[in-house]
Amino acid sequence: MQIEYLNKKLNLSNVNLNQVTVSVKNIEKSIAFYETLGLILIVKSPHYARFECPEGDATFSISLQENEYENYGTTIYFELDNLDKKVEELLKKGVHFIQLPMDKSYLWREANLKDLDNNIIKLFYAGDNRKNPPWRVKNNAIKKE
Repeated sequence: MQIEYLNKKLNLSNVNLNQVTVSVKNIEKSIAFYETLGLILIVKSPHYARFECPEGDATFSISLQENEYENYGTTIYFELDNLDKKVEELLKKGVHFIQLPMDKSYLWREANLKDLDNNIIKLFYAGDNRKNPPWRVKNNAIKKE
């Protein structure tokens, strides 16, 4: 049902799946775990971390959620070069946004909506700041062989 919703309602045929963010209870332990799996840490704060995947262009994030009794679900990010135009198109199709396009402190422009199961979908544009923000962890780069 979600795939049908995305294909018919959102028409995301020209976007790149950017990242998935999952909720964690302990940032430091989770960073160590995902680094062990081979992901490369590129952004780190007390409440959030982002990793590059060794292959491809996708990133993976973890976000601290301290309340163990709430289900925060999954957040799906789709990057679009023409974010504002796409949001206008979707609004005309009756798609409800919980946040219209807005410039964020982490140097992205994003708009938020929810899918049919209340998972958050973020349509955004970050350009080079997605994988290379000014606060990127130094000396952590994917080694190409």
